[in-house]
Amino acid sequence: MPKFVLAYHGKPDVNSPEDGAKMMADWKAWMAGLGAAAIDPGLAVGPSKTVLSNGSVAEDGGTNPLSGYTVIEAADMDAAIKMVRGCPHLSGSGTIEVAQDLELEM
Repeated sequence: MPKFVLAYHGKPDVNSPEDGAKMMADWKAWMAGLGAAAIDPGLAVGPSKTVLSNGSVAEDGGTNPLSGYTVIEAADMDAAIKMVRGCPHLSGSGTIEVAQDLELEM
């Protein structure tokens, strides 16, 4: 079955400790609902820097910095997108980029 990387950008709508606790509960429920399709739950990341082709470094992580990732298995892109639509990260300014593994030998 194809693998897909879910790249989280932006941030969910969390304005208080109570919002944060609810977001984590919602996140854990969503992840549990993915079941075996979540082959790597990934991780959340903090501020990043971007290394450019000329070797210079952008201090702010670029125009759409990564905030985390997950790897899932799904029958196809449409099935992966369907799984993503329920993710609590999509509240606030959060977006999720879905990309299929090209299965290249590394």
